[in-house]
Amino acid sequence: MRTHMLIVAALALGVSLPASASYDIVKKARCVSCHALEKKMVGPAYREIAAKYAGQADAPAKLFAKVREGGAGVWGQIPMTPNDEAKISDENLKAAIDWILAGAEK
Repeated sequence: MRTHMLIVAALALGVSLPASASYDIVKKARCVSCHALEKKMVGPAYREIAAKYAGQADAPAKLFAKVREGGAGVWGQIPMTPNDEAKISDENLKAAIDWILAGAEK
């Protein structure tokens, strides 16, 4: 929650956050074993996700639920496995989703 609040505060103040911090989060959680920045792998590229959900106010909540619950059908029939807090904390997941939706700059 603290990281999410810092991100919100920084964005409100117009402060740029280091993108590598969120890229490091997805690397540490091993999300990069199925997702890449610009090209589809097992799952969609982070930038494809950003484009698909651009302008959707409920996108962060949708993506949070998708990561936690897993599932298939949105990007094809290859299922995404559920990812619990042991793999990525709520705080880090929210930061990663914000980073993805902002365009996923490395």
